[in-house]
Amino acid sequence: MTVPRSRTFAQVDVFSSSPCLGNPVAVVLDGTDLGDEEMRRLARWTNLSETTFVLPPTTTAADYRLRIFTPGGELPFAGHPTLGSARAWLDNGGTPRNSDHIVQECAAGLVSVRCGEGTLSFAAPPLVRDGALDEEYLDRIVAAFGIKRDRVVAHQWVDNGPGWAVVQLPTAEEVIALEPDLSLVPTAMVGVIGAYPEGAEHAFEMRTFAPGVGVAEDPVCGSMNASVGQWLTSTGGAPSAYRVSQGARLGRAGTVEITADEDGTVWVGGAAIGYIHGTIIL
Repeated sequence: MTVPRSRTFAQVDVFSSSPCLGNPVAVVLDGTDLGDEEMRRLARWTNLSETTFVLPPTTTAADYRLRIFTPGGELPFAGHPTLGSARAWLDNGGTPRNSDHIVQECAAGLVSVRCGEGTLSFAAPPLVRDGALDEEYLDRIVAAFGIKRDRVVAHQWVDNGPGWAVVQLPTAEEVIALEPDLSLVPTAMVGVIGAYPEGAEHAFEMRTFAPGVGVAEDPVCGSMNASVGQWLTSTGGAPSAYRVSQGARLGRAGTVEITADEDGTVWVGGAAIGYIHGTIIL
């Protein structure tokens, strides 16, 4: 067991420039010498979607290494914790090796993070699984969502590590109206997206359900938006740049910016603002 000591701690709100309307992440800025169970215990205690631990990198190509935990276990990659941890690292005096971007090491590999005017954005990691969902799994999702099969416009595996699948409904309003029964899909990691009318402030509304890792609904999910962005921009389902709203049903007001470069790299960006700075005894 690690001898408890004071460690620098931050809590960062991601994907909203308005206080307390995004998705918070807890960040321990010195995770050195903490064991797996100690990290899991803190993640259960904070009861946020994710809690992260910043560690020295194992490669000279990275600025730091990140471990990411939900209340239910560890993830190889996650989006809003990537941006929130980068913001906390910068606020704590971190200096990137490269002047124009940070390189984060995590279990999924190396992730680039750009520093923009008031925002951060990460390069979407490659998918580990894609393609259409099998009909049996899709039927279970449809049943859990309490909708008819013909309301599903499209569906896809969009797994960049956590196990994501997504279904697309015709409208944002239908997405917001969902009252899912997650007991029917207790191990699922699934999102749902629907379009707003042309000319609206946001192109889509997104919701993300992750009972498989102990999170009923993630307020604003960067990794899901990353992989869905790769899917939609590569198939013509969305333009190369668009905005997603997420969190309305949870009283949040998240905005996620998706941009696809000419080489196909998808960047996922938004505000990341530190609201809690201090120490934690671990």
